[in-house]
Amino acid sequence: MSVMQSALLLLSINLGMLWLLMRMPLGMRTLHVSRAFDCTPEALWNAMNPMGAHASWHHSVISSRQVEAGGNIVEQTYRHTDRNDAPLRRLLSIEPLAAIAANAHGFQSSVIDDSTLDASFWRDYRERRIIRPVAGGAVLEIDQTDRYRGLAFMIFRYVALRREMQALDGWLKTGTSEPQGYFEHPLVQVALAILSTLLLWPFIGLTTRGLMISTFLTVVIALHELGHMAAYRMFGHTSARMIFIPFLGGIAIGSRPYRSLFEVATCALMGSGMSAFLVPILILGHGFTENGILPAAADPPILVFLLILGAFNLLNLLPMQRFDGGQVLRQIFRTHRSQILASFLVTLCILSIGAAIGLPARYLVVGLLIFTLVSVIGGGSFKPRQKLDEMNGGERMLVSFGLYAAIAMHGYAVITAIDRLF
Repeated sequence: MSVMQSALLLLSINLGMLWLLMRMPLGMRTLHVSRAFDCTPEALWNAMNPMGAHASWHHSVISSRQVEAGGNIVEQTYRHTDRNDAPLRRLLSIEPLAAIAANAHGFQSSVIDDSTLDASFWRDYRERRIIRPVAGGAVLEIDQTDRYRGLAFMIFRYVALRREMQALDGWLKTGTSEPQGYFEHPLVQVALAILSTLLLWPFIGLTTRGLMISTFLTVVIALHELGHMAAYRMFGHTSARMIFIPFLGGIAIGSRPYRSLFEVATCALMGSGMSAFLVPILILGHGFTENGILPAAADPPILVFLLILGAFNLLNLLPMQRFDGGQVLRQIFRTHRSQILASFLVTLCILSIGAAIGLPARYLVVGLLIFTLVSVIGGGSFKPRQKLDEMNGGERMLVSFGLYAAIAMHGYAVITAIDRLF
């Protein structure tokens, strides 16, 4: 398999997995989990009932209280924060379940207000919890129904429910609720990064050179996500973390929702922006090898790393819905027509770099049409409750020049590396 074929295959797998995880229409789906606990049904009911004596047992819940005595509306506040760093707040409508066994307890809830997300996000959401007595304890059954688009959020919710069950078991035994799961632990993420490297290796070639290239690609992904994380911290996020997903790369996550379009655009751009600072350093290293300051054997790895760094970040700057380039352009240009024009021009700039390194013209023309078309296809996203602050003229100009500089720097990296390597 040639390098071009491997790259196209990896890109196809990446786009296919993105569609499967983020865009595939699934319709209404119900998640079901159940677990037996060594406690009385009454103790479990007091914890599960949002109006119960121990409704705030979970480590992420600050409080859970009735809005009015005798009413069915409950206000819950969480340790997660909204865009203003205030505790997240939700209003739940609680309805008793009539069609259950006489010795069971149950309720159905829906979200009628949220301090972070627009009410439309919760339109189809329903949750049912039933507690049934069994020999030696009680069983908790949870059914969570919603309309899903893509597998990612459905998987996230299922994992969250399983973790809640584990935390509940710990609370019932010790009186303390602790965070569950190890997926976000740094050592697990290092293991996933190594797994990602090994999965990429066969596509590149099961040789020492292939392992070097797949390792470099993993390092480039990590550097890219570190750029996003640095931007989150600069905008005041109290924490930021990185999650590796084999074949899809990585995801950087902040600690709160965005406040402004400028924050969205800058955090998206800083993945490639931070990596751009390495381009002159790598070119300087190449110059040192040519002048004998560094060993000549270091030159090929430096140039290969430069090529991977430039190519990965250029692809990420393509104006597609789930790529950073698309995120940036949608914040700079607010009308559909201007987004189409900007997407065409950005794609043209990136494909012009492809022409400069000798890619066939017919592939470039087809790529221009495909990427421009894909870039204007809308994608689903979580609508915030409050409209994000608009960019002023200075911020829009700053982000625009930053996007241009990132494309120029990584384009120069690709052209330089190709010229020296081949």
